[in-house]
Amino acid sequence: MHPAPQAAAGFSLVEMLVASVVVCVGLLGVVALQLECLQAMRSATARTQAVALSADLADRLRAHAAPAAAYDCGGECEEGDGGDALAAADLAQWRDAVRAQLPDGTASVTYAAGATARYRIALGWSDGDGARTVHELDVLVGTSSP
Repeated sequence: MHPAPQAAAGFSLVEMLVASVVVCVGLLGVVALQLECLQAMRSATARTQAVALSADLADRLRAHAAPAAAYDCGGECEEGDGGDALAAADLAQWRDAVRAQLPDGTASVTYAAGATARYRIALGWSDGDGARTVHELDVLVGTSSP
């Protein structure tokens, strides 16, 4: 008498291939999620830096309010902009900080006269995927009469 053949124990080659494909697809999903997280972190860092840089110039504007239009660049800030020596130095330092801290960073300051002087600070930078992001801050300098 021969013993009855027993079923083979273990995995077949096809089962191993299917399991490998499932694991690879899962790992690719994890890698894609990691890349998205890095992109979001880079964008959040740039946005945080833009807010801090805008606040820095707003503080400089408030500290040196006269003459009122001293910080007006008339658009994008270039070398030599500024109505007096202090404003020109502040704008040069700020513009250099923008270029150093933001990827492909640009800065502009425009002035609108009125009972309360209004400056619009705009910072632009590249998000890495070719898109540009702009952060704008309106700053009121001085007070209006009651």
